[in-house]
Amino acid sequence: MADYVTPSLLILLGLIVLILGGEVLVRGASKTARAMHISPLIIGLTVVAFCTSCPELAVCLKAAFVGKADFAVGNVVGSCICNILLILGLSALFGALVVHARLVRFEVPLMIVAAAFTLVFGFDGVIGRIDGLILVGFFAGYTIWTVTISRRESQAIREELVRLDIVEVKTGWLGVLGYLSLVVFGVALLVLASDWLVKGSVDIARLLGVSDLMIGLTILAIGTSLPEAATSVIASLRGERDIAVGNVVGSNILNIFAVLGLSAAIAPQGIEVSQTALHLDIPVMIAASLACLPIFFTDHRIDRWEGGLFLAYYAVYMAYLILAETNTLAARTFGTIVLLFVVPLTAVTLFVLVVRSARRAAKPAAEQ
Repeated sequence: MADYVTPSLLILLGLIVLILGGEVLVRGASKTARAMHISPLIIGLTVVAFCTSCPELAVCLKAAFVGKADFAVGNVVGSCICNILLILGLSALFGALVVHARLVRFEVPLMIVAAAFTLVFGFDGVIGRIDGLILVGFFAGYTIWTVTISRRESQAIREELVRLDIVEVKTGWLGVLGYLSLVVFGVALLVLASDWLVKGSVDIARLLGVSDLMIGLTILAIGTSLPEAATSVIASLRGERDIAVGNVVGSNILNIFAVLGLSAAIAPQGIEVSQTALHLDIPVMIAASLACLPIFFTDHRIDRWEGGLFLAYYAVYMAYLILAETNTLAARTFGTIVLLFVVPLTAVTLFVLVVRSARRAAKPAAEQ
């Protein structure tokens, strides 16, 4: 029993610091967006996404060099699944999330492409250096495009802030640097908190005899996604919905293109991909990414019940992983039920919602 005391204290302390760091980061990010005359969505997709993905990058680079490939792939794939199903689900429960039209047109399809690349590049059992460089190249192109778009939007946003008489932020480089320092401080707290949470959870898991792949897909994935979770949930509570959604989508794009790509490009032998990841976890990541399109498209928002649907699927995924680790026969039966009944029912429901949304959108146009 004494072996569990220190890890438990680390987990408790990590949770407290995590909440504090998320609050500081969201405040800094929203004020930075206004001071720089950039939309909160752009800040969420870039600055916040990059900052909250630092733990994934650190874990994957270390795993790549020490030969723990299951950690690297499991962490990225598990984090992407966690970001969509758990974090977006939780954020939506605290208030319906408005989805920017740009996300539906560009970022979500790009996220789906990134997820598909993981399957294609890993199909031969390894994501090699050339594969990694291709992924990093896509991220560089996406970053350049995003910066270009943000500069075009800057003048329009500046005029809108003046029109609304929003002057509670300091503009100029001193003001921007001050707000960016809040972002950096918030990220430092989040990274410290997630490190404590991961250490405590991994120690407990190893005492219980859990495998490396399972730790990567669950504890490490959730632990390194805690910065995204804290940021998105607090952003939702504070009404910064663009930051909440943009953070999740941007983090997934960055996790695959930059984190996994850079890890594969630097690792001496590339990143090995297990058969379990190819047959289960990566397809789940692709399916979760695909599910975002119809849900985001319906009225360009994520309602509470849709957030609950995401959370339910994450619970199903976690249940399957636990069963697969402890009872293979039960896992197969559980998986068959989900594939034959739950998934088709959800697909039909989403299809009906998309059709209804499209008809509502077409009705005003027809009346004109």
